Amino acid sequence: MAKPSFQRLGTSIDVPNVQALAASIANPADVPPRYVRTEAKADPVVSDGDSELPVIDFSRLLHHRFSKEEYAKLHHACADWGFFQLINHGVPDQVMEKIKADIVEFFKLPLEEKKAFAQLPNSLEGYGQAFVMSDDQKLDWADMLSLITRPLHSRNIDLWPAQPLTFRDSLSCYSMELKSVAGTLLEVMAKNLGVAPEEFSSIFQDQTQAVRFNYYPPCPRADEVLGLSPHTDGSGLTLLLQVNDVEGLHIRKRGNWFPVKPLPGALIANIGDIIEILSNGVYKSVEHQAIINVKEERLSIATFHGPREYSAVVGPLAEIVKGCNPKYVSMSYGEFMKAYLSTKLEGRRLMESLKL
Repeated sequence: MAKPSFQRLGTSIDVPNVQALAASIANPADVPPRYVRTEAKADPVVSDGDSELPVIDFSRLLHHRFSKEEYAKLHHACADWGFFQLINHGVPDQVMEKIKADIVEFFKLPLEEKKAFAQLPNSLEGYGQAFVMSDDQKLDWADMLSLITRPLHSRNIDLWPAQPLTFRDSLSCYSMELKSVAGTLLEVMAKNLGVAPEEFSSIFQDQTQAVRFNYYPPCPRADEVLGLSPHTDGSGLTLLLQVNDVEGLHIRKRGNWFPVKPLPGALIANIGDIIEILSNGVYKSVEHQAIINVKEERLSIATFHGPREYSAVVGPLAEIVKGCNPKYVSMSYGEFMKAYLSTKLEGRRLMESLKL
């Protein structure tokens, strides 16, 4: 039987290009009703000193003198927040700056040139949209380019932009650096959870990796649209790189949304659904969304890391469940991703449905 692949796990209805739509809008009334979201204004947004994301110093995780303290900080961040900013992560500045510059140039290309890398039928890989399941569904104010980067044999280079000329090399370098960072974080998380590192490594070794480049055009009704609907990530671990200085990531905590202010050069890390399930809820996959700016575009690069193969069983780990009941059903990673990618983004709805 053919193994499931990301390319065949889901599909999305073709919708108008938002970047082109945004460029054509002369006044606020021109924003199509499918993008206007009443809930965008409904929930309060809190910005205060108590809502600052934990900051984890990657270099201290690796240092024998400071690792115990930093391990504890990481455990708290994963259990209480599900999000943290990662500094001193060792990804060379030039690698990050190159991929940022290249994706900015890609989104500047004429629409027809970008469409050369459009998603194929029954695929979510390439340039286009995701999570659009019906013709009457409300839409997000964003375009995206989604690419499989690991394992290497899964790459479909035909969908990797050929312009700018350095893009493919830039993405290969960036992918390799983030694989290393993610591998170390997963190893530390396993130790923090009291799980034998080989237990985690058997699931995540040579992990699958997908990169999604997000483009959020400005909108004159920015407070009435959403760049990315509230959701949790279907991965194990996500590493997000802010491309420009325009903020837009909101995290839900204690029922409120609060904005994330990215630190210069930091990666924003978050726990995905897979690790919440494996940890039996000890680590939290937290709801988040992207909002839009009135005047400026925003770009970000999200890199998702999951189990190494779609046949891997995802369920609460025996070492964690010892003495208590499992909180989630067990299923293959492929089955989970099929469910995740075949529904529209609706907060934690899928995760709640998997609870026992």
